[in-house]
Amino acid sequence: MSTGTEPDRTGEVPVTGTGLEAPASATPAVLRRKGSLPRWAPLGILAVTAAVMAGVVLAIGSGVGLWLFFTAVVYAGATYTASRVVEGARKAADRLVTVVVTSAFLLAMIPLVSVLYTVVSQGWERFDATFFTNSMRGVVGEGGGALHAIQGTLIITGLAAAMSIPVGVLTAIYLVEYGNNSRLARAITFFVDVMTGIPSIVAGLFAYALFALLLGPGVRFGFVGAVALTVLMIPIVVRSTEEMLKIVPNELREASFALGVPKWRTILKVVIPTTAGGIATGITLAIARVIGETAPLLVTVGLATGVNLNPFDGRMATLPVFSYYSYAVPGVPREPFLDRAWTAALVLMLIVMVLNVVARLISKFFAPKTR
Repeated sequence: MSTGTEPDRTGEVPVTGTGLEAPASATPAVLRRKGSLPRWAPLGILAVTAAVMAGVVLAIGSGVGLWLFFTAVVYAGATYTASRVVEGARKAADRLVTVVVTSAFLLAMIPLVSVLYTVVSQGWERFDATFFTNSMRGVVGEGGGALHAIQGTLIITGLAAAMSIPVGVLTAIYLVEYGNNSRLARAITFFVDVMTGIPSIVAGLFAYALFALLLGPGVRFGFVGAVALTVLMIPIVVRSTEEMLKIVPNELREASFALGVPKWRTILKVVIPTTAGGIATGITLAIARVIGETAPLLVTVGLATGVNLNPFDGRMATLPVFSYYSYAVPGVPREPFLDRAWTAALVLMLIVMVLNVVARLISKFFAPKTR
């Protein structure tokens, strides 16, 4: 008896009558593929657009900024049109978004590259051994250095780190491990968020007012500046450490609890080592964030021309304040003071860059291994 379904030569029985058969006309449409632009097309379009816009800008007598703007706009439109004709709407939209994102990135890089070039080109003039081995005591014109400012910056920042790191890390541990969204935990989180956004000058005024009430008006020494930087560092350390602790899987804590390990020891031996790299990275970035603050140190530390290694007695020099005063209130002649200001800015920028590189290395080598 025939069932109406005959096997083909391969022995397979075709499925019919289920409504799943593709129409015969659909197969060629599915197999048909759009073309694609050659690899050199984006660069070719960019070169032609830049050349044409250069002629237009020269004709109207405008500058480089307008040429870059016209080139970006016309290049985006030309790329989208060519891709739409050859590759279809989806690929054209993808290319258009790529052009827009790349243009935004290059636009954001312009001020960064400009600042970097300006500081390096202007600060290289006095980037010598004298600048790192001499202070400004007794120096009126040329010569002198920023040894006192470098030492003051390192001492004040080190004191701020010594005070803010334990407070910040322990606060984050409380919020994640013990807070349980309690009223106190919510209040701490609120105040940490508020402290994150306060201007740096407010931190300086707070530290100065605090010590002025305790020791009298006009008080200025290094420890006051360290307190001001501590106020700025604590919320950053709390936030970065809190986020690192939150990504530790609860299974690790539960496994430790199942073995009878108390909570404090679980935190000390399991949770913190798991995120040590991330916590150290956040702390290093927090130090890099505050080491270049000028406003709070202007109020709390002041300026000194000689070396002072005692943060509890007398004014101290710091690189941001040294650079600011050298540029804002130069002597006669002006050029030596301006050269020292730019070199101090270059040294400060190099210190921040080194701290960021250290943070990257810590994150790379101390992060938990996934394999």
